[in-house]
Amino acid sequence: MSAHGDVAAASLWIHRFLGLVPEDGPVLDLACGGGRHARLFLARGQAVVALDRDLSGLADLAGQSGLELIQADLEDDSRFPLAGRRFAAVVVVNYLHRPLLPLLVEAVAPGGLLLYETFARGNERFGRPRNPDYLLAPGELLDAVRGRLRVLAYEDLIVERPRPAAVQRICARREQG
Repeated sequence: MSAHGDVAAASLWIHRFLGLVPEDGPVLDLACGGGRHARLFLARGQAVVALDRDLSGLADLAGQSGLELIQADLEDDSRFPLAGRRFAAVVVVNYLHRPLLPLLVEAVAPGGLLLYETFARGNERFGRPRNPDYLLAPGELLDAVRGRLRVLAYEDLIVERPRPAAVQRICARREQG
């Protein structure tokens, strides 16, 4: 199992808000890679939908109860494969495809959370990604949820671990009813 598939390698941001995720609904781990966040929620006893264009990093989990694996290229497919589905949490770490932002916000169930953390402008000085297409503009995550989700926490900062990077992250909840 790669480091990206290790529960201990899960984002500290996701760990921080784990206890706020409703336990009675599935969690979406979008662009899941090796499944470090899928594994974290499975270990918590939560149903998980893990979506990525390459699911080989989760091969050891194939057939596990509570896990739905969906292979899809979110940047090339003509439709979002989860349209109409709602999740107790939508988890996205180190991935950005702007056309998906409104769809991901919509996928958060009442009482559920959007937990999003990815690279921001300024990351160019630390390494990849450098392309502005993959770097959030200041306040971009706030703009994505404005009027739709309640922001519980937001940061736009430079982190030192797991490596120096400019990141933006948000925890936002869809209010009940």
